[in-house]
Amino acid sequence: MVESNVALDKIFAALADVTRRDILKRVSTAEHTIGELAQPYAMSFAAIAKHISVLEKAGLITKRRSGKEKVIQIQPKTLKVAAAYLGEYEKIWSARFDALEKLLEDR
Repeated sequence: MVESNVALDKIFAALADVTRRDILKRVSTAEHTIGELAQPYAMSFAAIAKHISVLEKAGLITKRRSGKEKVIQIQPKTLKVAAAYLGEYEKIWSARFDALEKLLEDR
């Protein structure tokens, strides 16, 4: 039976889109307003707002008010959850590659 982890499902679904990954990359270095985030993309402000909403629902970013604007900031704890999940697979594959390397050396 396949186990479902809703949090991980939301995280990886959010990261599946190139625009959302780019937004996440940009807010990882500094906070930005939605308007600042929207500038480099050839899409509507509403489309960017939807991308931000997906990232927020996945827990990858948070929004806060600063005067009239909403400021977006990254939530690194959520990325740590995804990294820990992937780290388990890294351990498995590293062990398999090490075993394969040893087998090839023994030939």
